[in-house]
Amino acid sequence: MGKVATGEHHHGGRSSEEHLDKNVILGRLEIIPGQTILDAGCGNGYMSKEFSQLVGTTGRIYAIDPDETSITALRKETEGMNILATATDVTTMTPLPPSAFDLVYLSMVFHGFSTEQIQGFETEVNRLLKSRGKLAIVEIAKRDTPFGPPLRIRYSPEELKQALRLIPRATVDVGEHCYMQLFEKED
Repeated sequence: MGKVATGEHHHGGRSSEEHLDKNVILGRLEIIPGQTILDAGCGNGYMSKEFSQLVGTTGRIYAIDPDETSITALRKETEGMNILATATDVTTMTPLPPSAFDLVYLSMVFHGFSTEQIQGFETEVNRLLKSRGKLAIVEIAKRDTPFGPPLRIRYSPEELKQALRLIPRATVDVGEHCYMQLFEKED
């Protein structure tokens, strides 16, 4: 693929929220009460909070990010909610329970992964997802946009499908410059 990602992704407190159509994302994820969802690379947790409302009191959201500052702030903000915020990295083995997740959601992070991190991510997602569980990756289109990383490290939906060995499902436009690629774990 010729990717030269640095393996470093620092959101520095910035959020991608303004660039995404959350209603389209949430509609296509088909979240139902009682589900367990992982918001990987959650940043400030804006999607974790949306997921929390949809899974209800019987569901659980795990919000992870390697940035301890973001996680500490999210913990304080969501105290008493069904959101468990942990500072950990989804490209390594996490302390999260195996085969427990209906959905793993990763937004605006994949383009920053090195080849080794992609392999670690795929291994960990396969460990975490239930059979037939979904992976949703939101990324910035691989074309000139008014924001985002250099084109050389962006992924088109086709390149994303080639990078991971999960079953590719729908590709959905989720903003003027963003898409969501859905995958499913095999039985």
